[in-house]
Amino acid sequence: MIMEQINASDPAEESYAHQTITLLCWQCGGSLAEMTLQTRSGSGTRVCPGCTTATQYRDGIWRTLSPQRADNFRSFIEEYEFIRAAEGRGSTAAEYYLSLPYEDVSGRNADQWMIRAHTFRTIERCILSPLAKLNERPLRILDLGAGNGWMSYRLALQGHLPVAVDLLTNDRDGLGAAIHYSGRIHPLFPRVQAELDRLPFASSTFDLVIFNASFHYSEDYERTFEEASRCTRSGGTIVIADTPWYAEEDSGRRMVEEKHKHFNATYGFSSDSIPSLEYLTPDRLRRLQDRFELEWSIIRPFYGVRWSLRPLRARLAGRRPPSQFRIYAASVSA
Repeated sequence: MIMEQINASDPAEESYAHQTITLLCWQCGGSLAEMTLQTRSGSGTRVCPGCTTATQYRDGIWRTLSPQRADNFRSFIEEYEFIRAAEGRGSTAAEYYLSLPYEDVSGRNADQWMIRAHTFRTIERCILSPLAKLNERPLRILDLGAGNGWMSYRLALQGHLPVAVDLLTNDRDGLGAAIHYSGRIHPLFPRVQAELDRLPFASSTFDLVIFNASFHYSEDYERTFEEASRCTRSGGTIVIADTPWYAEEDSGRRMVEEKHKHFNATYGFSSDSIPSLEYLTPDRLRRLQDRFELEWSIIRPFYGVRWSLRPLRARLAGRRPPSQFRIYAASVSA
């Protein structure tokens, strides 16, 4: 495997190393701090000049959840981490993370990473490259649902300026795992613990916002999309990737019921502490389109023959239709 590397000492990478993003205070929404090189590792505190509220960054991860919101997500995070660990997510080996999404060296979730790899290649080809060519500069990209940071890592290797956002901060499947990339990119991209509906960034900051297999965790699609739109500059793009899609609402509801039943039987809990919407349908997409006066660009990646035959096999077996994955992109106007 060929390992690429970014180093701030290379003149061509100066823009990557020294670009900063303004972080907003979780209490008052005022400007709190610049996410400088010094805050991408180590630990410290910044005090808001407006309301004197303190915000910590620990191990290079900004913690921007209010105490109340942290309590709100506590059960969700604990249950999610438990399930992900049981599924064999993460590793102690750097090679595991450096190979993603193109190879799962653990072999435990290879089929899912195959999907992620195809999705990422399609985003690169159909969205990222044209947008970068149009702007003629590195793109500021918000990676929402970044998990272990694999997408931000790949974007940083290309010279773009990603910011990784997730609720999870653990060192196997959350933002803490991104430390494995520090030998390949220096400085490491900014990492922020935040929720989708309260993003701690100034308006019109990003050229591209990617919901990285995360949009379906939203409890209110309109609110979540509105917040992403606020953070996107005019002419920028919002992408929803790897969120389950069903042609009928009933199929999505049945999937959720089956999933919760499976979790309860396997782990002893349903993992439904927050009312995530879980999936998209044509009607849900139309409501977003009408609410924000946008036009969806819909891309259908080819995930292989086996994946394409899933609906037929389900129909022949008398099962509900399986989920489909599409990529939805929309431009943000002034």
